[in-house]
Amino acid sequence: MQKLKISEIIRLIEAEETFEVEAIDKSFSLKINRYVPFVCTAIHDGGGLRSELKPKIALDDYERWYEEDPHTGSFIDSMPITLIGKDSRFEYDLNRGPDSCIYEEAWGKKVWKKPLSPKEKQTSLKKHQNFYKVVKALITKINERYGSCVVYDIHSYNYQRWDRPVPLFNIGCEKIDRSVFGEVIVHWQQELAQINLPGIENVSAINDVFYGRGYNLEFITENFPNVLVLATEIKKVYSNELTGEDYPKIIRDLQQKLKDAILSNAHFYNEKHSNWHSKTSSRLLDRKEDPAIFKVDKNLHQLLKNFELLAFVNPINTGTEFNKFVKSKFTEAPKFRYGPIKVNPFELKQQLGSLHTQEISDVSIRHLYEAVINSYFDKIDLLGSLKSRKFLYNSLRYFGRPSKTDLLNAEYILHLPIIPSEPKRPPILPIDKAMEIFKEGLADYELNCKIELSNKVISQVMVLNSKRTILIRPDAKFTRREIRALIEHEIGVHMVTTMNSSQQSLKLFNLGLPVNTKTQEGLAILAEYLSGNMTLKRLQKLALRVVVTDMMCSGADFIDCFNYLQQERNLSSNDAYTLVTRIFRGGGFTKDYLYLSGFVSVFKLYNANYNLKPLMVGKTSLEFYDVIKEMLDREIIESPKYLTKSIFIDEQKEADPIYEYILSGLK
Repeated sequence: MQKLKISEIIRLIEAEETFEVEAIDKSFSLKINRYVPFVCTAIHDGGGLRSELKPKIALDDYERWYEEDPHTGSFIDSMPITLIGKDSRFEYDLNRGPDSCIYEEAWGKKVWKKPLSPKEKQTSLKKHQNFYKVVKALITKINERYGSCVVYDIHSYNYQRWDRPVPLFNIGCEKIDRSVFGEVIVHWQQELAQINLPGIENVSAINDVFYGRGYNLEFITENFPNVLVLATEIKKVYSNELTGEDYPKIIRDLQQKLKDAILSNAHFYNEKHSNWHSKTSSRLLDRKEDPAIFKVDKNLHQLLKNFELLAFVNPINTGTEFNKFVKSKFTEAPKFRYGPIKVNPFELKQQLGSLHTQEISDVSIRHLYEAVINSYFDKIDLLGSLKSRKFLYNSLRYFGRPSKTDLLNAEYILHLPIIPSEPKRPPILPIDKAMEIFKEGLADYELNCKIELSNKVISQVMVLNSKRTILIRPDAKFTRREIRALIEHEIGVHMVTTMNSSQQSLKLFNLGLPVNTKTQEGLAILAEYLSGNMTLKRLQKLALRVVVTDMMCSGADFIDCFNYLQQERNLSSNDAYTLVTRIFRGGGFTKDYLYLSGFVSVFKLYNANYNLKPLMVGKTSLEFYDVIKEMLDREIIESPKYLTKSIFIDEQKEADPIYEYILSGLK
């Protein structure tokens, strides 16, 4: 971060330059990534003290920390304009006027061992004066551009000194004209009241413990009557007041949830009081490309670009083991072998742990990258425990196991009667004809990728994301309807999202967000349904994956599950073997239950007219839909170039009314 004189900072503001700067005396930092009609301040965030004053201060580090507002700067770090005090309020208090900002005594304690000299006081007063020169220049410039703005003046307070319940959030607005800004204040209170911190009661109040009498609010309001300052105190529940210990999880939650609340309220304010107008609150954020995001993204992609979990987890001897299984009359479980693992799990985890995600200023995007890294820790553990008993536990940790609702949906599907219009024995197409139809599907989507025959896949068809290749088993058997369904599934979703991810400057969506299987497969099966290629056989196969996964998690072995499918569900030995192999590969791979679960989630969103396009930018997860949408709105990532035709083009939709009725019964 560059260090500049006050005059240089003001010159940059007047020229409407974007910049991140620290005052040359380190007294405050200012970030302007985009000129927008709201500003966030954290004037008591810092604890700095000039070196010549340290021998004179009567308070130790903890005593000063106790009355400062640590982490309030990090709470607003995602915002495009932030002004953060770096000095301790015990050197000079920015929330007091020039005549009272240097304490002799504060909160019942003597501040200085011996009095400050006039020169020492003057140096502190100069810092105070410079800060407000910058405040005035900044608000003036924003006012010129937008006609008004709102300032979020963020503080924290110690609550254990109170002998009564006190609010989690307090808005001080005693000096605000509520006849003008009353609606906005109430809206801000409502936004804060919606913040949920696990285990912490949220009472959000107005003028309860503090009244908004600070100098930051007073200075801005007196100089700019058309500007609203929301002096907001946060109960210091994110730290231990007695020890100074921080609670990282609560800090993290506050960062994200305050970001959402500020954006919503700033949008509400500016629709009423400024000339700024936009459809979404995320457009209030900056569109500047944070170099830290691209640095982390590049290093992450370099480490993981060849990491394809399925390529390692698929056995290399399923064919020969099936023959042995048949010869044993299905009494000896197969012994699967796997290809060599070209990854050093310990080394890879070490390298992932060294990525500097904390340098990403936007809390939502930072948390997104952290979630992806953590998910790869789990996938690396999966790989490292391949063929061992730990593999199943690692799979449960990452993918989970079927819920009661999943099992109810599976049982519902398995009890459906035969659909008379679906032929029992439709004709099978030769593999060369199937390959030809697949190539036509690729051409129709105008995708440049490969189709290859391979014995290394368990399912009939699989997309290798890293190689942009569709693998088809040489012995695979397809009906024409199954091929059409697979074109929508494998090409229309899996390959389309692979190609879309390759268009992004950020490669995160090519690597995949956490448990993207659920969203990817949900979209893919939705495409099968909307294209009119859903069959009862297909739907029941998805249901059986849920049931068999649950059986395995409950202790059933390979032969138990195979016998269940053959004897109770009348599957052929080949189909039963393939399904059970998918679930027992690696040592117990619970992923397959997510196909039905994901479909139910995506199907319900589709029926609710949810915009599914953000999910097509790459290997996405529903959990991070809002972050993806925000990144699209801010033009950090590009809109998807390719879209699944059966989902997004009305003329391509041929959903069968029978299945529309059947699917309405899913929970």
